[in-house]
Amino acid sequence: MPAEQTRRRCNRFDQEEQLIKVIVVIPTYNEVENLVPLVTAIQDSLPESHVLVVDDNSPDGTGELAETLAKETGKVHVLHRPGKQGLGTAYVAGFRYALTCGYQRVIQMDADFSHSPEYLLRLLQAAERADVVIGSRNVPGGRVEHWPLLRRLISKGGSLYTRLLLGLPVSDCTSGFKCFRREALEALDLDRLQSNGYAFQVEVNYACTVAGLRFAEVPIVFPDRVRGASKMSLGIAREATTVVLRLFLGLTPPALASGSRGARMRPRRRVV
Repeated sequence: MPAEQTRRRCNRFDQEEQLIKVIVVIPTYNEVENLVPLVTAIQDSLPESHVLVVDDNSPDGTGELAETLAKETGKVHVLHRPGKQGLGTAYVAGFRYALTCGYQRVIQMDADFSHSPEYLLRLLQAAERADVVIGSRNVPGGRVEHWPLLRRLISKGGSLYTRLLLGLPVSDCTSGFKCFRREALEALDLDRLQSNGYAFQVEVNYACTVAGLRFAEVPIVFPDRVRGASKMSLGIAREATTVVLRLFLGLTPPALASGSRGARMRPRRRVV
């Protein structure tokens, strides 16, 4: 969406509403069963936040329901995309919207309740001391639930493989539950992010690491989705493996904005 069109959408909200500093970005595709309880839970956890639904023309009516919530609550924004374009591009569209509209904290999360809204306040509090906060399954106090052993081993092994090759200062390299300070997103060149599945999380983490940004990890309990169908596929897993190798070999340069430090520093991480 062009920046000027985004500004016009932002300006539909009152001047007082424009002072709201936190927005939660949620990509959706066929999440009509989850959307109302999720938005309700987000507003219960962070009453002053806004929610941005980035919908990929869901055939189940998720986008239309999001528009209804926007009218009813005054705190929900909706971006409609013409078709299923992938998780990474949905987050990039959401980040651009948040930056254009002046938000200072941007939280990303899934729509399937694997990312519980109960952790939103902890992520936001940790962002007072870090540029990028990750809801982590792999630090003390964090865990997954209802996953078979093979899936657990693949997830843990994938994070270890990514950490060792790229030197990332985080334990959960593919977590999609994050909070960014505005300055962290401004350090990235969003146009240069190339990944679309779970690899998107790795690519963003790598760029933030190279930029010398501060990380924090907040332990979360990660259950399997409650409703709907998983978007995971063999192609997404293959992309993640390939992207890590390309970053390691320098075939994909880190997506840094002009003026970012761009030289690897010793990143700082803490578990909150």
